[in-house]
Amino acid sequence: MAEVSEAFLKQLEGYGLTTAQIIYRMPDHLSLCQEFVWQEYDLYPKFPELSKFLAFWEETIEGPLQSVTVAHARLIRPAELRPVEGVFTLH
Repeated sequence: MAEVSEAFLKQLEGYGLTTAQIIYRMPDHLSLCQEFVWQEYDLYPKFPELSKFLAFWEETIEGPLQSVTVAHARLIRPAELRPVEGVFTLH
């Protein structure tokens, strides 16, 4: 029997792919900014995984955060159905 990936199981639980663009200031040169891109499966709208990561960042990493931009998409969602407007029979 095939093993199911953890990422797929998270998607079935409602998690979606979350990407955060994190702009932070360089510790030695506060006038300079650098970008870090973080990506993980997370729950909208509270983003518990991103919140944990940002708390870790503020406690551990010396570069102060400038801004965080978040994008989120559920990859597994209900299918879109459209009514059929005609029927064609082929012989």
